[in-house]
Amino acid sequence: MKLKMATKHIENKLKLLPDLPGCYLMKDLNSKIIYVGKAKNLKNRVRSYFKSAHVGKTAKLVSEIRDFETIITSTDKEAFLLEITLIQKHSPYYNIRLKRGTGYPYIKITNEKDPQLKIVSQIKKDGGSYFGPYPNVYAAEETIQLLQKVYPLRRCNGYQKRPCLYYHMGQCLGACFKEVPQEKYQRQIRKIKSFLNGNVGHIKRTLEAKMSDASAKLEFERAAEVRDQIHYIEVTVERQKIISNDNTPRDLFNFYMDKGWLSLQIFFIRQARLIKREKRLFPCIDKPEAELESFILQFYNQKNRILPKEILVPTGVSQDVLAEILKIPVKTPQRGAKRDLMQLAQQNAKLILDEKFRLLELDDRKTTGAMDELTQALHLPQGHRIEAFDHSHLQGTDPVSAMICFIDGRPEKDQYRKYKLKTVTHADEAASTREVIRRRYSRLLKEHAQLPDLILMDGGIVQVEAVIDVLQNELNLSIPVAGMVKDEHHKTAALMNAAFQKVPLDPKSEGFYLLQRIQDEVHRFAITFHRKAHSKNSLSSRLDLIPGVGPKSRTKLLRKFGSMKKITEAPVNEIQSLGISKKVAQMIKLSLK
Repeated sequence: MKLKMATKHIENKLKLLPDLPGCYLMKDLNSKIIYVGKAKNLKNRVRSYFKSAHVGKTAKLVSEIRDFETIITSTDKEAFLLEITLIQKHSPYYNIRLKRGTGYPYIKITNEKDPQLKIVSQIKKDGGSYFGPYPNVYAAEETIQLLQKVYPLRRCNGYQKRPCLYYHMGQCLGACFKEVPQEKYQRQIRKIKSFLNGNVGHIKRTLEAKMSDASAKLEFERAAEVRDQIHYIEVTVERQKIISNDNTPRDLFNFYMDKGWLSLQIFFIRQARLIKREKRLFPCIDKPEAELESFILQFYNQKNRILPKEILVPTGVSQDVLAEILKIPVKTPQRGAKRDLMQLAQQNAKLILDEKFRLLELDDRKTTGAMDELTQALHLPQGHRIEAFDHSHLQGTDPVSAMICFIDGRPEKDQYRKYKLKTVTHADEAASTREVIRRRYSRLLKEHAQLPDLILMDGGIVQVEAVIDVLQNELNLSIPVAGMVKDEHHKTAALMNAAFQKVPLDPKSEGFYLLQRIQDEVHRFAITFHRKAHSKNSLSSRLDLIPGVGPKSRTKLLRKFGSMKKITEAPVNEIQSLGISKKVAQMIKLSLK
């Protein structure tokens, strides 16, 4: 696709670009940052956007660029770090954006006087030892159950003057009733770490000896239990193909690129075996190696990610810079099983991309294409982000507002927001709109956060007029605003522009379907929030009428139980445990029946 010539402003700026490393920030018509990149030579890299032909997402990016900014750095490493910082700060539309950290389980050996084995999903800097990630919680549970039986630490809550049940079962070292020497714990922990790092031979031989001993003593139930433990090792660990001669925990990254799309594969190698893989699919703007570098740094900057001991990457990736930043070796395998695994990752990436292309074409018409239809109907420049608002109340009581966010026709639920109205106490659509718009966008301005390309109100002239007034006269913003009009059956009927005119939109078009989805979703979100708020307020009001229940007791009850049903089902002694007298607890149960 041949791109139109750069503007005179951009042409002049291109002449001033330095032959130095750094980062560049591409901006659209509204001076919003839409892409951040890094370069070893800013002059060559930035000029390539405007002096070459592009296809796909890169072509679309360049068509939206109206200005750019550069930041020079001293080294390539500084450019890498600055790029990640800028991506996280501005969330540019065209950059690869990772969702929040993994929810995969890890096995943790706690760092305390009497350590324990636990399954966790949160990684903390608390001195504990973490192993994983495991493919699912069941795999982690099976592993931890085996370890607790073979190499027990502490399974009880600690000192309680008498042995716990686990001690009698041989699954606790006895911290429940005696002082356990630290050396005894350390011996067990060394064996546990050895097993979790892939050395399964020793534990298997130990179990086989125990099984033979139990059989010789005619303890067949015990022998069968040990046999099951050996079977677990065989089917979950030994059956997996060994891909390395050492037990170094490694993560392997590779990619396949076609038609402007980048398909990534991440292989997690633990205990010398491939235990899990992840796949990702992104539109590619920069060179694929540069996009992979950015992805890797964001990947390990996520919450609940543990760095392995080594990272494997394909040829062309800046190994030295990544290694310097992450403080671990970054290598490209040249031979053997690891090179074969790198090729396998690329084959998997290609397979995923081939399978997805047809679906992506269909999805694009329903999402990005639908978004383009809406902006064209409103005579607006291309946009990506829509924020929609709705209000809800019950005969004027407990008024609330809700906001949803759609990016390129897809809901971004982690960016939804709820608002308990502070200045409105009755059904007043204009006042409710003014408050929520004022709160939302004054906050975004204060935080220098991303503003939407279009605001949609679930309502007519009153709401649209209120939004425009607050944006223009109070916040000095010029965000486009439109209304979603409903018919007498309370269904989406039309789109209304800022001039309060109905916009022609084909009812069978993808743009109209997108409008319906947005209106239904914001209404659902507002109604659900209102029901919860009203239910909680109703319970709070009923509690206030009960003699002996003051503000502190009411707060404790609401935090503990949250609903009338749960309070009525709770035994009196559980209510008393909150510091409430038996007489008042009985009164609460009687009053709420």
